[in-house]
Amino acid sequence: MAAPNGGYRYLEQIRAAESGRTVQAHLALRHPLASEAEWLERMAAGQVLLEDRPARRDDRLQAGQQLAWLRPPWVEPEVPLGTAILYQDPDLLAVAKPSGLPTLPGGGEFLEHTLLALVRRRFPEASPMHRLGRATSGIVLFAPTASTGKALQGAFQGPGTRKVYRALCSGDVEADAFEIAAPIGEVPYAPLGSLHAAHPEGRPSLSLVNVVERRPEATLLDVEIRTGRPHQIRIHLAWAGHPLVGDPLYGPGGIPLPGSTALPGDPGYLLHAHRLDLNHPRTGERIKLTCQPPPRLRFSGL
Repeated sequence: MAAPNGGYRYLEQIRAAESGRTVQAHLALRHPLASEAEWLERMAAGQVLLEDRPARRDDRLQAGQQLAWLRPPWVEPEVPLGTAILYQDPDLLAVAKPSGLPTLPGGGEFLEHTLLALVRRRFPEASPMHRLGRATSGIVLFAPTASTGKALQGAFQGPGTRKVYRALCSGDVEADAFEIAAPIGEVPYAPLGSLHAAHPEGRPSLSLVNVVERRPEATLLDVEIRTGRPHQIRIHLAWAGHPLVGDPLYGPGGIPLPGSTALPGDPGYLLHAHRLDLNHPRTGERIKLTCQPPPRLRFSGL
């Protein structure tokens, strides 16, 4: 059995609007997925602290106080942990992420089994400039130190940055090259309340698509994204009638599949951050990064 992680300290500062609540009422509002009985057990075990002392259920909160939950160690799900450095200098760091590895902690499951935790073992101050979905592989750009983050973020968000993904979509795409400009916004989705999807009143979005290879019942594509909306490539290709092969969430029209209970991080689809071009934040030199796609996303000559 895998070893548990080191646990985590969830810390928040009480806001003025939350002042006057009891600790128990506040925790129930902030964390509705945990039952009242669970929070009482945690308080009895000394795992909930108010201003660094054990909290009681009827303690009244005041603005500016710090409330902490000391989550005990837990065993995280097994995920691929193999990464590689693609580029490194004092101003930027590019790392290859495998499919299945979360970029950041989240969901109450992942803490040390994340790309961020793995990178920080070698670069303790590193911070990612963007994130990839758990099932998406490829290039993730990091600022190696706290002092380099602002300049690198400016370069990454600059007009000269080019981001190209490799994707395998369903069906035979007729045109060799085309654009998708379907707006993306939030739509109702029962498992989460809402979800990003194609929406006529959503934010402007643009993807440039080029066919790499046509296969039986599938097409290999390069997709350059000119905007960075959540799940943009998955939504856009589904909107165009060609959902990613194996996508458990998005169907034709770029909306959730009927009756789906899948979450955005659920695996199955094939998507890879293949190329990233940007101007170096200090020298202005053009940096061109590439990451070898996994076997099913490579040109095979079919």
